[in-house]
Amino acid sequence: MNKEFNKGLLLAGFGSFWWGFFGVIYFKYITYIGHVELVVHRCLWTTLTLVITTSLFSKWNIFCETIKIKKYLIYLFFSGFLIFINWAVWIYAIATNRIIDASFGYFIMPILSVLLGNIFFKEQLNKKRIFSIILVVISILYLILVSFKSLPWVGLIVAISWGFYNLLRKKINVDTDIGLLIESLYILPFALITFYLIVINGNNDFQLSNPPMMLLIFLAGPMTVIPLFSYVRGVELCGLGATGMIFYITPTLQFLLGFFYYDEPFSIIKLVSFIFIWIAVIIYLNDLYETN
Repeated sequence: MNKEFNKGLLLAGFGSFWWGFFGVIYFKYITYIGHVELVVHRCLWTTLTLVITTSLFSKWNIFCETIKIKKYLIYLFFSGFLIFINWAVWIYAIATNRIIDASFGYFIMPILSVLLGNIFFKEQLNKKRIFSIILVVISILYLILVSFKSLPWVGLIVAISWGFYNLLRKKINVDTDIGLLIESLYILPFALITFYLIVINGNNDFQLSNPPMMLLIFLAGPMTVIPLFSYVRGVELCGLGATGMIFYITPTLQFLLGFFYYDEPFSIIKLVSFIFIWIAVIIYLNDLYETN
């Protein structure tokens, strides 16, 4: 393995651990302000954080060159929409005690990425990877047929939005942080309008008279940018397959926190479905180990 590949693994691992542990604890703690306002603040302060880092690293020239390319702007518009959906649904899951459901989505996301890699990048599928994909489909169908109420739609949206987000970012050669900034700028107007509506209706918790609260909410920006930058950069350096393996740190930690620390309910029906997923994950990871 070359140095770039190893660097990509480390970055992906760091981002995955941050999401699975620090991200859950921080956003779970701050959900008392309401998940709608929290999503808005995540968008606002992520944008500001990226503006600051772009200035600190003197990368506005790269930003200007990037926005001149129409293809990049189109891809980043759609990837920005996907990352917004991912953020919104994930925070909803955290706020409504559905961390385990969200972890379901992140367990199946790397296997979904394998399928997307085959469809869009002609990456080869062997028997083990095909079997892993089949087990994921069986798990989802089982939940639908046995108990529609147990269907983790939160997890499915998280998986689909994040899987296609990675796909779009893989198709264009854009600096990680600059791409994130452009995506955030697409989202920013909607976030500002929503925040304005929250404020004029008196439903905002973010107030200038409460500096500690302001600082805590502002951290939503760095808490988003640091792991996202790290993981996306890892994908760019070593590909979807390898980072897919590393990414399992995230749902594993989320599941453990949701079940053991936050005491979320976990029915037998969901357990059976997760068993299918875990078998698929083991087969997939074994295949990655053998091929690498």
